[in-house]
Amino acid sequence: MYKKWEDIEQELDIDEEDEIMIEFEMDLIRTMVKLRENQGLSQKKLAELCGMKQPTLAKIEKRKHSPQVNSLLKVLRPLGYTLQIVPIKGK
Repeated sequence: MYKKWEDIEQELDIDEEDEIMIEFEMDLIRTMVKLRENQGLSQKKLAELCGMKQPTLAKIEKRKHSPQVNSLLKVLRPLGYTLQIVPIKGK
């Protein structure tokens, strides 16, 4: 029997702060994939450029692996980007 997402979500007991972090990570990874694709790079080529194995990059892009900051920096650098701390709007 299949469960509804709402039932699974209740079982996970995800609070608002967790939701914000999950959404942030998803947005970050979607942006990273879009940058790679816009530059015409395959996962294999980007992995070579950042010194990472292609399967590891694939796991990050498919959100099967939550990347550490140093991994994100390794991937973003060859794309011409970095991470930056900025103020939250409305704070």
